[in-house]
Amino acid sequence: MNQTTVNPWLGRLYRDRNTQFLFLQILGWFSLSLISFFSLTLWYNQQSFAYISHTLLQSVLGVAVSWPLRSVFHYLWNKPLLSRLLLTVLSVLACSIIWSALRIGAFLWMTTETDVWADFGGWLFGSIMIFLCWAAFYHGIKYYQLLQSEHEALLHFAAENKEEQLKRSRAETFAQEAQLKMLRYQLNPHFLFNTLNAISALVVSRSSANANTMIMQLSNFLRYSLENDPIKRVTLEEEVRALRLYLDIEKTRFADRLELEFDVDPAAHEIKIPSLLLQPLVENAIKYAIAPAEKGGKISVFSKLDGEHLVIEVKDTGAGIEGDHHSMVSGPGIGLKNTVDRLSAFYGDNYVFELRGPNASGMTIYIRLPLEKQTAESNAELVLGG
Repeated sequence: MNQTTVNPWLGRLYRDRNTQFLFLQILGWFSLSLISFFSLTLWYNQQSFAYISHTLLQSVLGVAVSWPLRSVFHYLWNKPLLSRLLLTVLSVLACSIIWSALRIGAFLWMTTETDVWADFGGWLFGSIMIFLCWAAFYHGIKYYQLLQSEHEALLHFAAENKEEQLKRSRAETFAQEAQLKMLRYQLNPHFLFNTLNAISALVVSRSSANANTMIMQLSNFLRYSLENDPIKRVTLEEEVRALRLYLDIEKTRFADRLELEFDVDPAAHEIKIPSLLLQPLVENAIKYAIAPAEKGGKISVFSKLDGEHLVIEVKDTGAGIEGDHHSMVSGPGIGLKNTVDRLSAFYGDNYVFELRGPNASGMTIYIRLPLEKQTAESNAELVLGG
């Protein structure tokens, strides 16, 4: 695997503020030497070694004189604005005077010039302009670095916040997965115990053929139940097929006492719903409407599309039970309560689950599910399912 290598000095220049300051000091002051050489030394035809050396020396002196300004400005950084501005101007003026005096002294020492101090004001004015530019560049770079630091801090905070949101989302996803699986595992034993009791009754009554048929039907239903993840959705067509597997068992148990009716809109066949959603509802109807009635009764399953929603109704002809969406906790049996909990886990508050009745024609369970969430929730299933 190829790795990009960076020059160590360049890496240090990028990371180390002290190295940056040294580099900019040398670059800035010796750039001034070049400007002085082309604008003064050549202009006045002073190309001798002494004049050129003085041009270089004044930059070295500029580095030395301006170096303490960094500490001064660092000290003044958190001072009140007026005090900071005043002390900055005084520092610039002091450094300009010192640098001008050193430049003139070195110029007199290195050249044959004698009448230079009389022009001290001109030298000082140029020095003040240069040190004002130095101070402006320093503060500009300082503010830029501060802005960069704040930007990096914001990016770091945003990255940490995003990571925290991802962790929270994963935790919520795993919690929802555990909740759904727990609800599903509560349903399976509930149904299984009822069916085994029915098989036991058939064995006791020596109805071995019916008992054997029911065992095979139970095997088919359990195979389907165990092969389907409770987190995933299945199409309405698959759900109805699974419901028929369950009802095959109950038909063996109740024979002519159980009458069934299905009216499923073909346009709704491919709509996905939580797996084994209908089985506990029909099981509840059998337990409280069909089993207690001497002549049995009828269970009807209707489904249709209603705009952007899927409507499902499970009806029975029994006496029914009293209750509504908010009384499932203390209602009869675990099936209805778990169905409501599963719908809440899948759809939040964006669904309808109602018990309508009882009346002369029996009880109706009414479910209304949104279609617009199918795509988004299918993506959620991919996360839940890994």
